[in-house]
Amino acid sequence: MAGFEVNFDGLVGPTHHYAGLSFGNEASIKNSNSIANPKMAAKQGLLKMKALADLGLKQAVLPPQERPHVPTLRRLGFRGNEHEVILQAKRAAPELLSSLSSASSMWVANAVTVSPSADSADGRIHFTASNLNNKFHRSIEHETTNQVFEAIFSDEKYFAHHQALPEVSMFGDEGAANHNRLSGSYDQQGIEVFVYGQEYLNQQSIKPKKYPARQTKESCEAIARLHQLDPSMTMLVQQHPDAIDSGVFHNDVIAVSNQQVFFLHEHAFLEQQHVLSQLQQKMERIDQCFYPIVVPNQSISIKEAVSSYLFNSQIVTRADQGMTIIVPEEARQNKRVWLYLNEVLEMNTPIDQIQVFDLRESMRNGGGPACLRLRVAVNENELAAINNNVFMNEALFKKLNLWIDTYYRDELSLKDLADPLLLQESRAALDELTRILRIGSVYSFQQI
Repeated sequence: MAGFEVNFDGLVGPTHHYAGLSFGNEASIKNSNSIANPKMAAKQGLLKMKALADLGLKQAVLPPQERPHVPTLRRLGFRGNEHEVILQAKRAAPELLSSLSSASSMWVANAVTVSPSADSADGRIHFTASNLNNKFHRSIEHETTNQVFEAIFSDEKYFAHHQALPEVSMFGDEGAANHNRLSGSYDQQGIEVFVYGQEYLNQQSIKPKKYPARQTKESCEAIARLHQLDPSMTMLVQQHPDAIDSGVFHNDVIAVSNQQVFFLHEHAFLEQQHVLSQLQQKMERIDQCFYPIVVPNQSISIKEAVSSYLFNSQIVTRADQGMTIIVPEEARQNKRVWLYLNEVLEMNTPIDQIQVFDLRESMRNGGGPACLRLRVAVNENELAAINNNVFMNEALFKKLNLWIDTYYRDELSLKDLADPLLLQESRAALDELTRILRIGSVYSFQQI
């Protein structure tokens, strides 16, 4: 039975704006209070999806979340009709209104952690929604995330959905952005690599000093249990604390994998040589070659990796079995990074092509190509069981472009968040989108 990797990209929402909400994400802080262009951001992401679909890859769409999120504003004590609630929040706590208007759900690499059926004891694909409890503006996402994923992956014969872990610091979970998988064919058993920033219960463990470690070892252990993974084919490794303190807020800012390839910085993990040695041994157990590409710090510093988002790239396998590395325009603009990427093409690995995308609206808020996508490895039967209406093709591309033109603004600033028309526009857009994708009523305003 053939295996496939489906890339699910998040659509940028109508309330996309720059507020610097993500401490530890230096691009997010740097560009706070800039004027955003939601329409351009959504179209940049859509063009990436269409280009990957045109390469012959399985490419699908995930919808944005409902924003501004009036139910949470009510929970925080704001009263009256919906427009009054928003105006009260703007006057009394504009930072709360900004948080609850964030379009951060576009970065679906944080939405869930996914384990393919080939890795799980019950032979199903497992999804665990991320609690994202380190950042208030993202901690409210997981309930809608579950509803969206249950609508797209609805057949219980093939798919198992788990609620987010307890919303406490011990179980901080940021999803697939801290999860790698190495394998042969996508439908064969692989090695799942969970990356954490700290051991919460071990007070003697090494931790970052400047920025928070958002993923805990305890959350990784819990997800591995929920997904019924084989312990001998599962690894828990610690991200280097110095990397976190340099702005590497998720593992996908300093490492990316695809099948037999692991592309990572010299300082990605603690005890990195041991980690790579273990991976080599486990890949030999499943009769697979292993291609680690370790970028020396003298070639690319962590600072350069963060500013260019070199490792927040996608490595995808084409139909001819060659691999393409997909990078943001910022990687091409950095001479040292671009030189190294071209050197990778000459190495003895399956990567033989580079493709560049302009994702500046997402990049300015701290998210590159890999942040915008979630990978789901499937076999033929599982692929057929996914809601077919979310897959990118020419017809859906045209529909979504028209949809964006109809509902999205060309400019959005913090002061615009209190505009009562923005709520109406956003809800009308999402209501129409659920009809286009045929996912039912997944938003709270649709269930009133």
